[in-house]
Amino acid sequence: MSSKGSFIIVGENIHCTRIRLTSGRFVETRDDGSSVLLFREGNDTGRLPIPQFVTEDAGWKSGKVRHVAVAIYQGLYGTDAEREAGKRYLQAMALEQEDNGAWFLDVNVDEFSVDRDERIKAMDWATQTIQEVAAIPLSIDSSDPQILEAGLNACDASKGRPMVNSVSLERASFIPIAAQAQACVIAGATGEERMPDGVEDRLTNIEQLMEKIGPAGFASSQIFLDPLVYPASVDVRNAQVAIDSVRALRDRYGSEVHFAPGLSNVSYGFPKRSVINQVFARLCLDAGCDGGIVDPAQINDRVLASIDYTVESYRLARELLLGNDEFGMNYITAIKEGRA
Repeated sequence: MSSKGSFIIVGENIHCTRIRLTSGRFVETRDDGSSVLLFREGNDTGRLPIPQFVTEDAGWKSGKVRHVAVAIYQGLYGTDAEREAGKRYLQAMALEQEDNGAWFLDVNVDEFSVDRDERIKAMDWATQTIQEVAAIPLSIDSSDPQILEAGLNACDASKGRPMVNSVSLERASFIPIAAQAQACVIAGATGEERMPDGVEDRLTNIEQLMEKIGPAGFASSQIFLDPLVYPASVDVRNAQVAIDSVRALRDRYGSEVHFAPGLSNVSYGFPKRSVINQVFARLCLDAGCDGGIVDPAQINDRVLASIDYTVESYRLARELLLGNDEFGMNYITAIKEGRA
C-alpha cells in the first residue's frame, strides 16, 4: 500500500538513462555466461535476461547497464518469457516507488532510441504497463512534444491528474499540450535562449512563464515550480542559490503553488550522494519547498524528519550545501577516512 506523506514526491527512477553497475548486486552472471538483472518481487527475486547486444556494447564494457531501457526493450521485443520479465521488472519499480511514498511516477524514454516512432512505442508500452499496477498518476517527461502527447494520451484519468515534466520559456509550446490533457505542470526556470544565472534570473523567467501558464487555465495548485538545481560540485554556491530561489518563489506566489525541482542534481560528482540529497531536500523544505523529483527510497517524510545535524555526515553535508566547505573537501575527506 502507498505510504504517501506530505512531501510531494515525483519518483525519478523510471528513466532510460538510469544505470546499474555490472559488478553490483543487481546483476548476476549465469554459468552459461549470460547475464540477468535482479529485482525484488515481494519476498521473491525476479530475473530479467539482458540481451546479448547490450552485453557487447560500450556501456557494458565500461561497467554499466541501462536497466530501465533493457526492461522496455525486452517488454517490446523479447520472447514471451522475456516480455513478461520486462513487464514485471518495470511494474516492480513502479510499486517500490509508490510504496515509499511517491505521489507521481516520472517516465522518460527519450534515450531509449534515436527513432521517434520507436520512442513513442516505448512510451505507450511503459505507461500502460505501469498503470496496470500503480494507483498513482504519471509524470510524463520528454523533450519531444509528440512523445509527450503519446504519454499523456495513454494516461488513465482514474489514477488522478497526470503531470507534464516540464514546461518553460524554452518549451512554451508544451503548455497547451498540458492544458489539453488537464495535466499538472512542472514550471521550470529555463530561459527562452539560456539557462538562468542566479536568483533574480530564475525569478524573472518564472514570472514570464507564469504569465503564459495562467491564461491556459491552470489553477495555482496544479503548478509545480522548478527553480533549477545545479551541481554543487561545479560551484558550492549553486545549492544556496536554489534554496534562496525556493524561498523567494514561495514568498512571491504564496502557499497554493507547489514545487518539484530535481533535488538530486545537487550531488553530482560527490561520494555518498544520498546524504547530500537528503540534507539538501531538508534545507529546501525548510525554505518552503514542498516536493521534488527524487528517489522515494532516499527522500520521504520519515527520512526528512529524522535528519540530525549532530550526526557528522549530515553536519558536513549541510556545511557543503551552505557554501562553507569550498570544493566540498571537508566532506570528501571525511568520507574517504570513514568519519562520515
